[in-house]
Amino acid sequence: MSSTGGGHRGPERGRALRHDDRFRDRVEAGRALARLLGHLRDERPVVVGLPRGGVVVAAEVADALDAPLDVILVRKLGMPLQPELAMGAIGEGGVRIVNLDIMARARVGREAIRRVEASEQAELAKRAQRFRAALPPVDLAGRTVVIVDDGIATGSTAKVACLVARARRATRVVLAVPVAPADWTARLAGAADEFVSVMTPERFAAIGQFYDDFRQSTDAEVVALLERGAHRADRTAPPPPPADGSAAR
Repeated sequence: MSSTGGGHRGPERGRALRHDDRFRDRVEAGRALARLLGHLRDERPVVVGLPRGGVVVAAEVADALDAPLDVILVRKLGMPLQPELAMGAIGEGGVRIVNLDIMARARVGREAIRRVEASEQAELAKRAQRFRAALPPVDLAGRTVVIVDDGIATGSTAKVACLVARARRATRVVLAVPVAPADWTARLAGAADEFVSVMTPERFAAIGQFYDDFRQSTDAEVVALLERGAHRADRTAPPPPPADGSAAR
């Protein structure tokens, strides 16, 4: 298990991978992650998942913390000839990061970047329509926000998600995943205030290698989970300050 607070940004060493170091599915992964996040319950956090698979994991965390569940919409910018390799990511609200080193090594031109980004912006808009059609975003201002995905590979989308949460005025950002590379905190130094992972294996090829069932989640599943967690949004919000601005007595 890796759990790193804001005071330590160094790399974490993971456990040697054994044959049983796998999750049955995202639900089991979410429950394992939730057990490491109980210390946040009194902060009345908001839990946000990265669609699609991250929302399944996040739903288990939200249930355990009795917290509202929402999404942060992000899209990976895949290399034109290797879409599985991220050269950056974009998020709602116009947040954007690019990996200039990867782009330079692969000699990706501006026009190619523009085409990839335009395609992903269109998909981002479609997802916003699907997932926010019936439910408005949960207000993150002044809250502890727990950002959850089903795992981290390059970290591009997770970093953008953290930037989106900051832009929406989250007070504290916790990045939590079931599995991440051993050096993930070094890669993402400064993105979050706290990093939590169930596993940080030395040998890491792809997130799916740590799941028995890593089938793609559906939009309908994401919407159902968001509706299930939406009722907690108002109940868990911090109380507003007194109308006259004085401290409560």
